[in-house]
Amino acid sequence: MGALDGQHISGWSEWLEGSNLVINLTGKNVNCRYTDENKKEIISSRVNATNVLGEVLLKLKNPPKVWIQCASSTIYRDSRDKSMDEFTGEMGQGFSVNVCEQWEEAFEKYEISGIRKIALRISFVLGRNGGAFPTLHNLVRLGLGGKQGDGQQYVSWIHEKDFARIIDWVYNNEKIAGVYNCTAPNPVTNEVMMSELRKAAGIPIGLPSPECLLKVGAFLIGTETELVLKSRKVVPAKLTNEGFRFEYNQLDNALADLING
Repeated sequence: MGALDGQHISGWSEWLEGSNLVINLTGKNVNCRYTDENKKEIISSRVNATNVLGEVLLKLKNPPKVWIQCASSTIYRDSRDKSMDEFTGEMGQGFSVNVCEQWEEAFEKYEISGIRKIALRISFVLGRNGGAFPTLHNLVRLGLGGKQGDGQQYVSWIHEKDFARIIDWVYNNEKIAGVYNCTAPNPVTNEVMMSELRKAAGIPIGLPSPECLLKVGAFLIGTETELVLKSRKVVPAKLTNEGFRFEYNQLDNALADLING
């Protein structure tokens, strides 16, 4: 069998026939400069992989019972004034939002008998071994863990254990389908997040990073300031309404576990 990828249908049927669950987490890392080439790959890696899965699942005799699709809480507008939930949340504008909308549209268009579909709008996942958390932790240890920008932009976050528990919960709960915000119920401002991170790490002070320095730093390391400066005040209304209980619903407990657990 040839190598499987997110661009071609061939080979996937053998792997997915008779399976119970498929989880699609495919997508180019957005921690990059938004050049035309990178923008094209960010979109195509997500949309094409979703279309490949959809087309394969349509052809299976015994498709999986559940399809869990990665999506992003970045689909909502920059918000400091209002919590964004699945019922009253307001969509934003710009490249990142456009990516999220195309991603979800690709997922929504496949209606396959017998398959329960869930899209998880994932927030900032706090994990020891990947994502942005190790970088932030290193900044704190170097004394650079102050607020970023004005510090008043909100951060929606989720502990990696709760992320895994949500995957398990939506898979095993046959009533769950549709779009869910995959985030802890208590977003905090960037200033609070960095303060709590310093406290958990035992570092008393941290130099702030004004927006002008963030722009220079983002250019030098090949990323975009939007990843830090956009305010994401997203809450998991559907998860909490339907009975999911977070193990880590407060940031201080989540950070203490990651650093000292």
